[in-house]
Parts: sequence; structure tokens; C-alpha cells
Amino acid sequence: MFKIGTLADWFGKGIIEGIRESQRCGASGVQLYAWNEFDPAALKPELKQKVMETAKECSQEIVALCGELGGHGFEIAEDNPKKIDYLKRVADLAVELNCRIITTHIGIIPADSGSEKYRIMKEACTEIGTYAAQQGITIAIETGPEPIPVLKQFVDVCNAGLKSAGVTGGLGINYDPGNLVMVTRDDEVAGVITAGTSIVHTHAKDGILNHYAGPEEVYELFAQGGIEAISKVSQWFTEMPLGKGSVRWIPYLRALKEIGYTGYLTIEREVKDNAAADIQAAVTFLKEIIRQV
Repeated sequence: MFKIGTLADWFGKGIIEGIRESQRCGASGVQLYAWNEFDPAALKPELKQKVMETAKECSQEIVALCGELGGHGFEIAEDNPKKIDYLKRVADLAVELNCRIITTHIGIIPADSGSEKYRIMKEACTEIGTYAAQQGITIAIETGPEPIPVLKQFVDVCNAGLKSAGVTGGLGINYDPGNLVMVTRDDEVAGVITAGTSIVHTHAKDGILNHYAGPEEVYELFAQGGIEAISKVSQWFTEMPLGKGSVRWIPYLRALKEIGYTGYLTIEREVKDNAAADIQAAVTFLKEIIRQV
């Protein structure tokens, strides 16, 4: 019904050993971050070849790349040409790796579709969405910064524009239930039904909300300091091992089943201490939960 993946980087052992760890813990796929030594602009052919060989040896499908834009995503027009070019290079790399999904954060989509920021973000997503679709790639926007109906409408509007230009698809949703319960206070189960078939990939993450700060505060901090800054804000929320937080896993997976999703549940554990052990436990947890769906 569902397949289980991991983010190789979060094992904390480097990309090659991360792929091997993914196999050892019982997952069938890995997502890779397209940054640092695996940034397309700096990627050495030998490393790319080694990644492909290791994934094959370990029977790991490269299920997605993470093309992290940093800062405010696509919110600032003058920053977008460089970021669009980066995602195009990530799309080229995805094709070489026989990978069809790129996940990313694009900033906070305004509820007002007539606003200037909405227009700026739409133009950027239309350009990268067109490029991706032409290569059979989907840019999957991650949930969290805005309510699901706003994200769903944005994806639909952008894809409608691509379709009118003769291109099918291009944009989808990377559904992260942990982001929803920790940041936006969205219903992570009902949101699946709203997002529907726009969901092309998911992150399996859990957590609890300690104090509602609002997505604007949270993602401004993310824009300024990245994941490291977010991980220190325990007064707002706490990321937890799967099954220890507020995500209602059985109803959530049943909702995914209802919309016909059969793709990956890719475990994301954004901590430094005991991440590998938590990922191993998460694989076991998901296998047990899937049997109950």
C-alpha cells in the first residue's frame, strides 16, 4: 500500500553511508538533499556515480531530491532568478538519478491571490514548473507555511497555467503532517482530503505544539537561520519520534489510502542526537501501523 523511505542525510553519516543505513533499517527508498557536496553546482561526477551505484547495491530507490531554496523561498522577486536556476539544475540531476520528485519550501503563499507577493511566487513556480514538467519531474511544495486550502488552490492555479501552455503537471504537494500539527494547527487528516491527488510525496514526521506562534513567525525564523534555528525553538513546538507526537497516524494513513496515494512515507527526523535510532524505530512503527490501515 505504502512504501517507506528515509532522508539519507539525517543519519548523520554522510550521503553514501546514509543510503546504506536506509537499507539496514528496512526502508526501500531514500531522499537526498541537493546541497553541500551534492549541490549540482559543486557535485563531482565520481560522487554522483558512487551514489547511483550504492543505491542500486542497497536496493534503494532514490525517491526524491530536496531542493532547499533557503531564505524566503520565492517571495522576493530579485532573488528568484538564481533560485530558479538552482532548481533547474536539481531537476537535471533528478533525471540522471531516475528520480521524479523534488521537494522544496517556496515561502508563505498569501491567502490573497491578487497580492503582489502571490503574483511573484506564481511566476517563479510557473517557470520552474514548466521546466520540470518537460522532463517528467514534479516540484512538490511542502506543507506548513499556509493552510492546506491556500496551498491546494495555488498548485491548481499554477498547473492550470501550465496546462494552457501545453504542459501537464509540474507542481504538486509534499505532505508533512508534522509541520501541520506543530506550526499551522491544521487538521492533518482532513487536509489530506483537501489536497487530494496533488499529494505526490510525503514526509513522515511527528511533533507537538507547545505554543502557537503562527507560520509567519516560524518561517521568518527559518528564513533567517535555517533548520538549525528552528530546531532550537522548543517553546513553540517539539519534534518527536513517530507515534510520540500529535499526528493521528492511523486516520492519517487511511485518508491517504482514500485519495489513492500509494507512494512513499519518507521519514524526516530533524535532530542531531539519536537520529539514526529514531529513524530505525520509525521504520518499525510505520510497518506496524500500515498493517492496521
